[in-house]
Amino acid sequence: QVQLVESGGGLVQPGGSLRLSCVVSGSIFSARGMGWYRQAPGNQREFVASITRDGETNYADSVAGRFTIPRDNAKNTVYLQIGNLKPEDTAVYYCSVGSHLRVGSSWRFIGDGYWGQGTQVTVSS
Repeated sequence: QVQLVESGGGLVQPGGSLRLSCVVSGSIFSARGMGWYRQAPGNQREFVASITRDGETNYADSVAGRFTIPRDNAKNTVYLQIGNLKPEDTAVYYCSVGSHLRVGSSWRFIGDGYWGQGTQVTVSS
């Protein structure tokens, strides 16, 4: 049974930064890809970023250039580093264990369907 615990969210002013964390247990972390999703009130859950087991990254167009997704296999943890936060980044952020498929010249992340409780990011003045 895989467990995921997201943390690091909070209330931040526009232009600020956050680092979210996701600690994974019940899985061979180093052998799996990881992804981040977010869900704002009234919206569907959307893909944000992912990283393969080999460290290759993939980002949604809406966050490319502002978000990075490093991983630390020794800590069974994946991070989401967010810079230049905007009000439209406000959402609950979730992580997921999964795999990657090559689609054309890019990666597509396929989650296993397990979620943690999420962590709330609120960007407001």
